[in-house]
Amino acid sequence: MMVTRNLLSQLPTLAIAPEHFDVLHSAKAFKAKLLEAIAGATERIYLVALYLEDDEAGREIMDALYAAKQRDSELDIKVCVDWHRAQRGLIGAESSEGNAQMYKQYANNHEHKVPVYGIPVRGREVFGVLHLKGYVVDDEVIYSGASLNNIYLHQEERYRYDRYHIFKHQALADSMVNFVQTEMIDHPAVNDLTSASKPQTKEIKSDIRQFRSALARSEYQFTSQEVDSGHVAITPLVGLGNKRNKLNKTITQLIASAKDEVFICTPYFNFPRSVAKEVRKALKRGVQVTIVVGDKTANDFFISPEEEFKTIGGVPYLYEMNLRRFAKANESHIASRKLSIRLWKHDANSYHLKGMWIDKRYMLITGNNINPRAWKLDLENAILIQDHYHLLNDKLEAEREQILEHTQLICTYKQVEKIENYPESAQRLIRKIKRVKADGLLKQLL
Repeated sequence: MMVTRNLLSQLPTLAIAPEHFDVLHSAKAFKAKLLEAIAGATERIYLVALYLEDDEAGREIMDALYAAKQRDSELDIKVCVDWHRAQRGLIGAESSEGNAQMYKQYANNHEHKVPVYGIPVRGREVFGVLHLKGYVVDDEVIYSGASLNNIYLHQEERYRYDRYHIFKHQALADSMVNFVQTEMIDHPAVNDLTSASKPQTKEIKSDIRQFRSALARSEYQFTSQEVDSGHVAITPLVGLGNKRNKLNKTITQLIASAKDEVFICTPYFNFPRSVAKEVRKALKRGVQVTIVVGDKTANDFFISPEEEFKTIGGVPYLYEMNLRRFAKANESHIASRKLSIRLWKHDANSYHLKGMWIDKRYMLITGNNINPRAWKLDLENAILIQDHYHLLNDKLEAEREQILEHTQLICTYKQVEKIENYPESAQRLIRKIKRVKADGLLKQLL
């Protein structure tokens, strides 16, 4: 454990004053902050998300970006989204050009266009996507796991709950912008989706392979700073693939370093083996482990039993089966109150929270789902906070209280619904998956 803590202490760091870090507590506050920042930008706006949707909230963001660009044509504005996700419709919807059609319309209707770059992490979406996060406006980093559409920005009645953090730090902003420009946009595999001459995926297959290889070796570049008792240490991390992935290693090291407490948030319960192993070891050490996971009805893909069932609707049930098995295997730890599993559910809203707190000293802010897909396939990033002088305690405790507000404590695995009680359509799908022995493969892709 001491060795693990030493490894964490060897990470390069940036020093941030506590007053230059803030936490937002709602999707509406996040949207308001993002729009305010875009409107006040004077030098640069770099937005990176899985997708920027063609809906009311997405168009509001596009309107704000184009208003800023027309006001000041020298303003450096760049948007990055996943290449594949941008060029298809929603799952289950009719075939379409996807969000890329909106990007082209905006570019064609304005004098000064805003490029929207498609980032192809893999040749096919199922095998890897852009899951990097971060919105940089001037010298401010607005970090969230949220993408940009109606539900993530609480445009209408429903919202998708995420985490929202603000860092006012020029070196951090410079490092993240430099990564986006040099490691992503400058590569031949990356193309502007607003362009009429953008290539087909099959035309850039070789470039995509080289791009993925380069991303797997990439890191955020910055000059490490000394951190005194009046500042907090922060480290931006990036990871892709399973071999040299510094982000994956840091996550397992954090859990291995825990002496008193591990607090994990994930929307999809499907831990990678290395994480599951470290959680078991932490419980054996007597560490208090809390896991906050979305109820199946708060999953992005949940389909109400009253609606027509589609294959994708089986995903929440597969995650719940994982959770029930885990809870059953750790029933003794639940009974001794060393393990707390809490299910988040709030009306018809959904849950998209990720991250970790360790011993009130370390906090990981990330879009990483802490699952096999994040571990091996997607391009992920995070910001690690090391708060050894407890300067952020009040802000971080307030965030945890907010997260726990709509959760229910699981006191026994029997509280988690079993397969026999699922809707018949979900049961049929699960039986089929088991019959063709596809459950092992699905665990790696979900």
